[in-house]
Amino acid sequence: MDCRTGGAGIGGGDVTKRILDPCCGGRMFWFDKDNPDVDFCDIRRETLTCCDGRTVVIDPDYIADVTNLPFGDESYYMVVFDPPHLIHAGEQSYMRQKYGILPEHWQETIRQGFAECMRVLKRNGVLIFKWNETQIPTREIIKVIGRQPLFGHRSGVRSG
Repeated sequence: MDCRTGGAGIGGGDVTKRILDPCCGGRMFWFDKDNPDVDFCDIRRETLTCCDGRTVVIDPDYIADVTNLPFGDESYYMVVFDPPHLIHAGEQSYMRQKYGILPEHWQETIRQGFAECMRVLKRNGVLIFKWNETQIPTREIIKVIGRQPLFGHRSGVRSG
């Protein structure tokens, strides 16, 4: 369903779910991929067969762009913001198909996406922001969003 044509939460006040995942992709973040308390959104809906034969299903409840969410202010108690982390990936690569990539001007996409997540988050709500430093260091993301996270975890060669 396209959020702009109707559905739960449009215009604010009628949201019945407590959690929003605005960049759900294949819902890889979730143990319960059909959690009834979550509005799953993504900019795309498609089923892909990757170069290695694996199938990737992107099937959000709503089609929506994280930089312009069609939900009212303070609609959700929790928002899980797990955007694409890559700026470079092969056109037919598994990682690109499964998770997507950021556009050339990724800084604006992340800044606007973070602002929209904060806008739809209820007062005293929780924003979970997930990031992987494979191509863009967390310090760059913090500069873009202008906020210091309360906690996080670095792994790999950059964990020192």
